Amino acid sequence: MAVPVLLVLVSSFFQRGRFGGIVYQFTLENFARAFEPVYVRVFTISIVIAGITTLLALLIGYPTAYAIAKLPKKWKTVALVMVVLPFWTNFLIRTYAWILLLNSEGPVNQTLLNLGVIGAPIGFLYTPSAVVVGLLYAYLPLMILPIYAAVERLDPEVAEAASNLGASRVRVFFSITLPLTLPGAMIGAIFVFVPSLGNFIVPELLGGDKIATVGNLIRDQFLVARDWPFGSVLALFVILLLVGLFALQAYISRRVNGVARA
Repeated sequence: MAVPVLLVLVSSFFQRGRFGGIVYQFTLENFARAFEPVYVRVFTISIVIAGITTLLALLIGYPTAYAIAKLPKKWKTVALVMVVLPFWTNFLIRTYAWILLLNSEGPVNQTLLNLGVIGAPIGFLYTPSAVVVGLLYAYLPLMILPIYAAVERLDPEVAEAASNLGASRVRVFFSITLPLTLPGAMIGAIFVFVPSLGNFIVPELLGGDKIATVGNLIRDQFLVARDWPFGSVLALFVILLLVGLFALQAYISRRVNGVARA
């Protein structure tokens, strides 16, 4: 892990060659360039899309994981297999499937037309909403599994003791279950947010050329513009964001574990 990150860090301080590649002349211009309005806007759009995706994944994933954890033992395996089943199919194929579903002649529009809900096909594709749907479908299991593991590790005697002391189910959930599973939810949020931020396949296929994200920007710097130093700076910002998120998750975990021991 350290070697690629070190290469990205070192490359970010050099200049782009005339025909691409790296010229080993020290410069800070790449960092200044990253704060130009056009790139700040791309980062902002990417963070908003990734944030909405993560929030929706949490709202869907938490109750799903909680329900799976409460299933009888023989049905838990079945439910978990259903959760990870999409990973058995190629990611690119799954993304193309959404193009077929969401286009103007696809099943979604045709169903709404047949039901009389709409009078004309809706342009679902090549919108931020389509990108969010594609990312949510792709990474929802990464939210469910850590939360499920956190719920499974809960000591049932703690909730039972709270109930015996007169706490309602709602009070038990918000006072005990939710705080103790918060680290798992944080891990799930990181697992969804970071790949959503860096993904370039879904924005390119479902967003077309209308949605510019940091993942597309980094890919283009390395493979199209061949500006490896500037691409390294952009990738370094994503890495630093990831480190910050893990630090926040570790801090919350320490706080929750400290309260639990107290």
